[in-house]
Amino acid sequence: MALTGASVASEEADADNRNKPFLLRALQIALVVSLYWVISISMVFLNKYLLDSPSLKLDTPIFVTFYQCLVTSLLCKGLSTLATCCPGTVDFPTLNLDLKVARSVLPLSVVFIGMISFNNLCLKYVGVAFYNVGRSLTTVFNVLLSYLLLKQTTSFYALLACGIIIGGFWLGIDQEGAEGTLSLMGTIFGVLASLCVSLNAIYTKKVLPAVDNSIWRLTFYNNVNACVLFLPLMVLLGELRALLDFPHLDSAHFWVMMTLGGLFGFAIGYVTGLQIKFTSPLTHNVSGTAKACAQTVLAVLYYEEAKSFLWWASNLMVLGGSSAYTWVRGWEMQKTQESPSSKEDEKNAIGV
Repeated sequence: MALTGASVASEEADADNRNKPFLLRALQIALVVSLYWVISISMVFLNKYLLDSPSLKLDTPIFVTFYQCLVTSLLCKGLSTLATCCPGTVDFPTLNLDLKVARSVLPLSVVFIGMISFNNLCLKYVGVAFYNVGRSLTTVFNVLLSYLLLKQTTSFYALLACGIIIGGFWLGIDQEGAEGTLSLMGTIFGVLASLCVSLNAIYTKKVLPAVDNSIWRLTFYNNVNACVLFLPLMVLLGELRALLDFPHLDSAHFWVMMTLGGLFGFAIGYVTGLQIKFTSPLTHNVSGTAKACAQTVLAVLYYEEAKSFLWWASNLMVLGGSSAYTWVRGWEMQKTQESPSSKEDEKNAIGV
């Protein structure tokens, strides 16, 4: 498989996919979706281990996030060097650190740092089973920020889907509280993570031209900037001292797990693009919702948790609202794309 630096969902790729036999296309899609599920779910469980394992007792969430950004930066630079030295081995853009470009990307990098840090902090304080509900307000923030920043309105049906998500979020909080497992800090971090995910999506579109519209260049600069900005944060929060006192600092197993977390962080960006390439953005969102459901069930089984009917209902509301919003937006986009051609046909029919 080739690693691409531009948009992965190209028209040529779509044409190639259509020309392939049905069984081959079905097998490719099944493999890509399975790969996305395995990497995404594995990354969540591994990060939970690194952030909140009773056996590890590592209380340095910013350092864990910093190391994952460092691994991603090195992988990007390594693949870029490989592509330059051995043309045809991988398709990857040339990466040379330009301080002017790094400054242009810096505002987005601040949002990016908030996104990945709050994601990990949320996961540290809440269980994997509640993790999906805790960060479920991304869609709601997308609608809110699109109106406030971009002046884009949202249809009634899409707002109704957002209402279902909000209802599921509050019911989930209520049920976590009833079971005595609610973490207020974890919930706040989850809401902040959702806000940063929405801001990241909006500002990414604005910053992409500064990196020649290359997702991999943006990934490289975001992670390099993050590594630099995380250093003073670790000092201020006392994580460097905590790290020096960490008893497993010389453990090979610890560093293997940390590096694996960084590899998963890099890989999830690639397999996400790959899934969109072989299916569609709409199908990717549906796959992500189904993956979240499977992840929740796996977490309940793995940690041997007992959940109430209303707790499960809150998850179904969040997942159902997210699916409904995705379907409504897809339907509206399709309707918008078809309307100009329909009007043209009407004009032709009446001889205008």
